[in-house]
Amino acid sequence: MDRHRVAIVIPALNEAGSIAGVIEAAGRYGLPIVVDDGSVDSTAELAKAAGALVVSHKNNLGYDAALNSGFKRAAELGSEIIVTVDADGQHDPSLIRKFVEAIDAGADVVVGIRSCRQRLAENIFAWYTRVSFGINDPLCGMKAYRRIVYDALGHFDSCGSIGTELMIFAAKHKYRISQIKFEVRERSGQSRFGKALVGNYKIVRAMLLTALFIR
Repeated sequence: MDRHRVAIVIPALNEAGSIAGVIEAAGRYGLPIVVDDGSVDSTAELAKAAGALVVSHKNNLGYDAALNSGFKRAAELGSEIIVTVDADGQHDPSLIRKFVEAIDAGADVVVGIRSCRQRLAENIFAWYTRVSFGINDPLCGMKAYRRIVYDALGHFDSCGSIGTELMIFAAKHKYRISQIKFEVRERSGQSRFGKALVGNYKIVRAMLLTALFIR
């Protein structure tokens, strides 16, 4: 597998405990691009030492902003496939090969289907995308995109969609979408969604924004 053909974007906030292991495993399948989103620990230093290209935000800008920066850097490097992987160790990096193979087989977007979802709002969002587009787990952080999809939209996120805008854009524009089921591993650190009430609010807000404003 051509390492530079595949960019692996890893948004990270205070993930010093897990980032090196994720990069070591992911780097077998592509070029890891870690977006350090204002971490106050040694995430950036450990990521560089592990061999990742690191994009740093001086302040914490949020999950979608981190992905925006990672996709921009991958596009600048000319990567043909961009895979997103969480930094907390929940995603088995060996799955990257399957996601890339699905793109090579004809998919434009590959969406992971986690073995479990914890929040009520996640299930509501999943019901909406399943009924509308046949997508079973929109909030799964592990996805793969053919670069042409990103180029067509011109950005990854513009509305705080929790990583779903580009996927839903692709679905609405009839790009080919595949899905891969996988077992979620134990998380290291806190959820990107935050505490229960705040997390459910963010998810419902993202669902409404993607339903109303993505064309």
